[in-house]
Amino acid sequence: MIQTLDRITQHLHIGLISYRFDFLLPVGISFYTFQALGYVIDVYRQDIKAERNLLQFALFVSFFPQLVAGPIERSKNLLTQIQHIDELKIWNAKRVTSGSILMVWGLFMKMVIADRVSILVDTVFDNYFMYGSAELCLAAIFFAIQIYCDFGSYSLIAIGASKIMGIELMENFNTPYFATSIRDFWNRWHISLSTWFRDYVYIPLGGNRKGAVRKSINKMVVFLVCGLWHGANWHFIVWGGIHGLYQTITDFLGVSYKKFITKFHVNTNCFSWRLMQTIITFGFVDFAWIFFRADSITDALRFIKRIFMYPTPWSLFNGGMYQLGLDRVEMNILIFSLLLLFLIDLIRYKKKVLIDVFLMEQNIWFEWLAVIVLIVMIFVYGEYGPTFDAQQFIYFQF
Repeated sequence: MIQTLDRITQHLHIGLISYRFDFLLPVGISFYTFQALGYVIDVYRQDIKAERNLLQFALFVSFFPQLVAGPIERSKNLLTQIQHIDELKIWNAKRVTSGSILMVWGLFMKMVIADRVSILVDTVFDNYFMYGSAELCLAAIFFAIQIYCDFGSYSLIAIGASKIMGIELMENFNTPYFATSIRDFWNRWHISLSTWFRDYVYIPLGGNRKGAVRKSINKMVVFLVCGLWHGANWHFIVWGGIHGLYQTITDFLGVSYKKFITKFHVNTNCFSWRLMQTIITFGFVDFAWIFFRADSITDALRFIKRIFMYPTPWSLFNGGMYQLGLDRVEMNILIFSLLLLFLIDLIRYKKKVLIDVFLMEQNIWFEWLAVIVLIVMIFVYGEYGPTFDAQQFIYFQF
C-alpha cells in the first residue's frame, strides 16, 4: 500500500514517502486493537459495564495466551471470567488434562504438519515460473492446509493453556474445510474475527435490513476491510474482495439455486450432494488463497495462468512431486499426518466435540496411548534434516 502511494507521489514530483513510514509494529497489535476496541464498543452500547479495576482490565487486554494471534476475545466472555478469577481452583486434574491434550494436538498440527508442508509450499510459490499445473495445484492445496494447521494450532495452544489456568476461550476453528458453502466456511474459519466483523461492522452498517443491494455493499465492505486487516497490501485486499464477491453472487443466485433443486428433483439430503458442495467450496476457497499467499497480485495472476497454460499431469506419476523440497520419506510422513488430521477433524465434524473431549471419553489406556503417540511424533518428526528451520506462526505478521 505504501509502495503504491510512493509511486503516485513520484509521478506527482512530491518525493518519496516510503521512508517516512518505515517503522515496526508490535507483534499481535491487530488482535490487541480489535479486542480493546470491542470492549469500548460494548461499553458504549451498554452491553457491559465499564471495568473499574485497572488490574482486571489490564489482564483482559493483555491476556498472554491469546494476545499475539487470537482468538479475539469478547469482554462478555473473557472479562467476566477475569472478574470471578478468585473463585477458580488452582488445580483441577480434569481441566489440566483437557488443556494439555489441546496443546499437544496444537503442537502436532504446527510442528509436524504446518512446518513440514511449508517447505513444499515455499519452494513452489517462490519459484512458480519453473513449475506446471500439477505442482502449482498441489502447492495451492497444501497452502490451504498449511495456513489452517498453522493458525489453528496456535488457537488450540492458546485455548489449551488458558483452560489449564481455568479460563475458557472461544473456539476459533470448526472444521472449516468441511464447509458446504462460502457462508458456512466463514462460520467455521477464524470464528472470533468473522463474528467480530459481523457484530461491530456488518450489523452497524445495516446488515441485511436495508434491501438486497445494501446488503451486498455491506458484505463487500466487511470483506475488503477483512483483507486490509491482514495486511496493507493489495493482494490481501483482493483476497477479501474475492470472498465478498462469493457471498454477493451466492445471495443473487439463491432463488435460481432453489428453482434448480426443485426442477431437477435433486436430493440435497444425501452424502453425494454434501460431498460435491464441500469439494466445490474448497475449490473456491483455495483459489482465493493463491492471492493471499502470493507476494503480489501480479504473481498470483501469473501463478493461476501457469496452471491453465502449462499442464504437467505426468508429474503425479514420475516422482516429480518428490523434487519440491520433500523427499519420499518426508512426503510419506506428511501424508500419514494429514490422514490423522482428517480423522480428528471428521470426529469433530460428526461428534461436535474437540479432541480433548473425545479422548477423555475413551478408556484411560487409549487416551494415554494417543497422547504418547502424538508426543513421540512431535519429538521425532517435528524437527528434521540438517537444513531444518523452524517457521514462525503465519498470523504473527497480521
